[in-house]
Amino acid sequence: MNIKVYSIDKKGKKELYNPLIEHYIKLSKKYAKVELIDIFSNQIAKAQDVSSDVAKREYSKSLEPHMSGLTVVLDPNAKEVDSYEFSKMLEKCANITFFIGGAYGFEKEFIKRCDFSVSFGRITMSHKLVKLVLLEQIYRGLTIINNHPYHK
Repeated sequence: MNIKVYSIDKKGKKELYNPLIEHYIKLSKKYAKVELIDIFSNQIAKAQDVSSDVAKREYSKSLEPHMSGLTVVLDPNAKEVDSYEFSKMLEKCANITFFIGGAYGFEKEFIKRCDFSVSFGRITMSHKLVKLVLLEQIYRGLTIINNHPYHK
């Protein structure tokens, strides 16, 4: 199984969450190859200075080339899922791509083009924290699929 997580985010050199992010990627290796890819460009930075709509269009433009396999977008307005529902989603395909939006979220059209949209709740989290939560849930989902006791 191959899982890619694309995030509209600047690469941080010494981020607080990096050791935990790497920890969950390493734990997941037993079950799947998990990659985290941050995308940020001058075009995204400029678009964010113009308006939220322009920024969302630029996020879509930057992420669309990476839409492959089963596509899952994180959207606070989507249905909240528990860990078991999340694990069932992971079982659907050997290649899964997750998308974490920028500061302004996603265009509705981008969300519609994805196979699933999920929410981790209505609260706002920083990109770094969302990445960590997503990677922990990926690991948890993989352990549920493989009957590993971590999820209990």
